[in-house]
Order: sequence, then C-alpha cells, then structure tokens
Amino acid sequence: MAKEKTLYTCTECGGTSAKWLGKCPHCGAWNTLVETVPEAAAGGRNRYGARPHQPLAGAAAAVTALADIEAADVARTPTGIEELDRVLGGGIVEGGVVLIGGDPGIGKSTLLLQALDALQRAQMDTLYVTGEESGAQVALRSRRLGIEGSQVQVLAEIQLEKILATLDALRPAVAVIDSIQTLYSDQLTSAPGSVAQVRECAAHLTRAAKSGGTAIVLVGHVTKEGALAGPRVLEHMVDTVLYFEGDTHSAYRLVRAIKNRFGAVNEIGVFAMTERGLRGVSNPSAIFLSQHAEPVPGSCVLVTLEGTRPLLVEIQALVDSGGPSPRRLSVGLERDRLAMLLAVLHRHAGVACADQDVFVNAVGGVRISEPAADLAVILAIASSLRAKPLPRGFVAFGEVGLAGEVRPAPRGQERLREAAKLGFSVAVVPRANAPKRPIEGLEIHPVERVEEAMDVVRRLQ
Repeated sequence: MAKEKTLYTCTECGGTSAKWLGKCPHCGAWNTLVETVPEAAAGGRNRYGARPHQPLAGAAAAVTALADIEAADVARTPTGIEELDRVLGGGIVEGGVVLIGGDPGIGKSTLLLQALDALQRAQMDTLYVTGEESGAQVALRSRRLGIEGSQVQVLAEIQLEKILATLDALRPAVAVIDSIQTLYSDQLTSAPGSVAQVRECAAHLTRAAKSGGTAIVLVGHVTKEGALAGPRVLEHMVDTVLYFEGDTHSAYRLVRAIKNRFGAVNEIGVFAMTERGLRGVSNPSAIFLSQHAEPVPGSCVLVTLEGTRPLLVEIQALVDSGGPSPRRLSVGLERDRLAMLLAVLHRHAGVACADQDVFVNAVGGVRISEPAADLAVILAIASSLRAKPLPRGFVAFGEVGLAGEVRPAPRGQERLREAAKLGFSVAVVPRANAPKRPIEGLEIHPVERVEEAMDVVRRLQ
C-alpha cells in the first residue's frame, strides 16, 4: 500500500501546513499542529477502508424509529477473576474495547496476563500483543505467576498493519495490546506515542474489534499527573476506561471504572499483590479499617459507596497547634472541601480551628470523591481537637451544606446494612436516610444539622 502524503492540521482553527511549525500560520496559536493524513481522492477508499462521503445529492441512509429497535442484553464472558468482572460490569463483551491505565509497575500487564490465561483455559482463543517486552520476558513473567504451560498466543510486534493482519487471520475472542503508546502505523511519519500515532492506531483497532467481534484491551501509559497519556479522544473511542490506583509500595491495588458503556461507572475492584500475581480481595472493607485495640481520638469510620459496593473506610484527622499560617492537608479527600467543612464547623457548631493545623487522611490509599464523607470528616476533626475518641463501633455518613444542614446520601439503607453486617453498632446518619424498620444490632441516630450530630456524639462519648 502506497504511503499517503502527510499534512499537519491545527487543532484550533483547522488550517493545514505541509510541514510542522511551532506556530500555526493561519491563527497564530503555538504548538497546535498535529500530524494527519488527508482524505483519499474521490472514488477511492480512505485509510479506514471505507469510501468517502457521497455528494449531498446521493441517496439518504435508512433510519429506524427507536421504538422499533429490539433491545437485547449484552452477552458477557467472565474473565475468571471476580474483581475484574465486577469492574467490567460482569465480564468481557464481544467486540468491546477496554482501555486500562496506571502507573508503571502497578500490575496492569500482570492482571491482564492472568485474565488471558483464565480465558484460554476456558477454551477461548486469546492473543497477547506485547510492544514493550520480548516473548521471552512475557514467558518469564508467566512462570513467576505460576501459569507456565499456558497456551496464550503471544505476538511481539509494534507495527499496526502486522497486528491487524494477525487479528484478521487468528480471529481471537480476546486480544490485549500492551501498550497502545508503543504502536506505530506506516501511514504516519511521527514516532510511536505521538498524538497522531496513538489516535490512528486506536481508531484502526477499534474498527477491527467492532467488525471482527474480537474484544480488545488496550494498555495505556499515564502522565506524571496521573491522566492517560495521548489525546483525550482516545477515551471517547473506547467502550470502557479503567484506572489502576494505589501505592506501588503497598500490597493493595484498586481498579476503578471511569467510563463503561456496558456497566456501572465508579465501580471498583480490590486486589492484593502476591508472589503469584494479583488476587481479588473478597472483603475490601477490612483493608481500609485500622485495627485499634481501643478507640482513638480523630478516627471515624465512613460508609462510602464505590459504584454498587458499600465500603467502610476509616477517616483519620489530626488537629495540632499551628503557626501564623495553619496548614490544611488532606490525603484521599478534596482539600478545598476540607476548608469549607472547617468553616461550617466553626460557624454552626462553634468548633474553631483557625489557629490549628488540620490533617485528614483516608486509610488504605482509597480516594473518596462523594460528598457523603462530610459528616465523618467533621466528627473526626472534632474528636481530634477535643482528644476524645468516638464510641466503639461508630459509623457516620452524610453530606454537609454551607447552612449547616445534613443532607441524605444515596442508597443509605445499603450502607447501614453493610455496617451492621460488619459488626458496627452505632450510626449517625441524615434523617432522610433513617430506615423505617430498625436494623438488628445497629443503633441509629438521625440528625438534620451539624450541631445535632455534635450533641449526639457528646452524649455517646
């Protein structure tokens, strides 16, 4: 196939240039020219194998009323790893494209190799395309994971055209591309990992997945800020986006679904890194709760919701005397929201921390973004400031508004049942989340305002 001429297109104004320039000659914007391939001439086929758009006078395409389209459930194939299936929404979808990103060495390749081996043992054809390692290195990892003798097909290749030809010849049920940033197409002259190469390779692989029915998993690099490297359009192309989270120095890893066309978003899977690879954690709440012999000041257990799973996470706060510029630091929670909660605590509950350093941490490396953590954070801060621990078996959740009101959290009944199942006995919750029927073993204190919650805690201490 003849190599097409390369142009450089401005992402701001759409103007083109025959060579790369630092400044767009049309609009004057800097660093906006990206490599593109022009459309094929009329009557030919473009680089995706399709003919160009017909003239406006051509025949219109057939349309169908939404009510006449038969909606069917998507068939899923379990990967054999329960926590991964939970994040994917039940398993691999035929023709689906999954993008998974994470820090180097966090376990992306390990998890996917384990999943491919389990699928292959379930009599499914699998293909592992490695662009960063040799076949011998992949075999060495498989022996470390205890899956020697695996029949997973391995291809060490980075040229897109050869990979597409292999996919067309083998027609595997599941293929892993590790990683998308290492691939290059002969149609472009830029280096692998550039914006143009990543976009073009992802587009071709997505088209191959949809047309051939192969489920493709793309491994993506991340930037130093933690975002997926490459163009943002990469996340729009795929069906599912997963992020690996966690500290590489810790044994635990979290896989979070950021986007999922076939399942719930913000669903998480919890794994433990062992000598034999990643293993799912059946009771993830246990790793987010510190084991204290006796209740300690500044600790409050929160019942949070990650996707469809209630999790119990320990929120720790430390309030200490500060200097003229007291610090506000939070790990796993939003720092700006911490400043807002301190203002609410002062104005409506009379607890002043203006001259104190305040540190807040979510135990276990979990990141909490939902506002239902507000009440637990406030109670933990007040407990640390007064050096009085909260009662044993105490949990709390609820969003706190600027007027001091405690707002309900979604799916409060499930949160309370999860707390009772794990042996917690006292809960302070928004009044709107109070169950109509009592929950066995759990004493529930519904509140409407922050000052009410503080009064309840004082009575229980």
